[in-house]
Amino acid sequence: MEEETMKKTVKGVALVTCMMVAPFVAGAQDFPDRTVENIFPWAPGGAMAASQIIAEAMSEELGVSMPVVSTPGAAGTKAVQVALAKPADGYTVIDGYVAPIVLMPVLGRADWTYEDFTPLRGAVSNAFSIMGRADETRWEDFEGMMEWGKENPGELRYSSGSRNNLPHMVIAKVLQSYGVVAQNIPYPSDPDAHKDLYAGVLDFAFHGPADYLQWKDQGEVLLVLSELPDAKETYDGALTIAELDIDLGLSGLAPMGWTWWLVHPDTPEDRVQVLADAMGRALERPDVQERIANMGFNILNYEPERYTEVVGPVVDQLQAMENALVWEEEELRKLN
Repeated sequence: MEEETMKKTVKGVALVTCMMVAPFVAGAQDFPDRTVENIFPWAPGGAMAASQIIAEAMSEELGVSMPVVSTPGAAGTKAVQVALAKPADGYTVIDGYVAPIVLMPVLGRADWTYEDFTPLRGAVSNAFSIMGRADETRWEDFEGMMEWGKENPGELRYSSGSRNNLPHMVIAKVLQSYGVVAQNIPYPSDPDAHKDLYAGVLDFAFHGPADYLQWKDQGEVLLVLSELPDAKETYDGALTIAELDIDLGLSGLAPMGWTWWLVHPDTPEDRVQVLADAMGRALERPDVQERIANMGFNILNYEPERYTEVVGPVVDQLQAMENALVWEEEELRKLN
């Protein structure tokens, strides 16, 4: 009698346990059952095209559509605000570029930090470069330009496109490390700056991978502002910051554009895992890797566990770059 009662009790406990677990299992299996949106912080262009390649492959892995929704404004922070206002149910992915996720908080223009999000995976990076003219006669390489700049303070003219953007911050930090004072000339667009570079108005200018592909016949890459091996390959083996004899205080993802795909911190863990796994599979696909490489972008595919390790150091380095902007302005004032 006691044995029969015990069996009934065990069966009852097992039934209750199954009833409790079943909703969670079903939830994981059923997710996603509708469109997952990627909220992208910039206007359509090369960066958005890279996200669309990943989203297309990820949608095939998930079995639902995954549109990339351009939401520009306020240096990318508008997209983050829009995404955070949506339900934390896993159906909204934040395309977390460095500007809205790290730079704007460092500058005091956003009320979040990178730690306020749950990471899926590191997606892609967009390495910057310093390019000069192929017909330059005053110097032969980057070190030669730095020596000329020391001997002629304030004479070098360059552009990062607009002023006080990430490329300006990175270049100012490089120049400060060498003690070279140069003039940053603002332009309404990068193409305008590049035209003036090759017309002889500027001495060097910031270029991204797409710019390099367009101007490589007229220009020469003086320095790749990245230590990642893939970035060196993107610029056909040009000198990188990892190969300089001087420590610029720039490492990891700090001196370049990049994006981690993120979700609202309250998103259920099982749904986060589904999205992260699908993204990992998408980034490992040869067709995705080839298409991204052809654009000049570099796939990261960093696992979510590495988020703090990789992104954390960027904060301190961006603060040092901000100080370099102040240094540049002060040194130029001394020369005037």
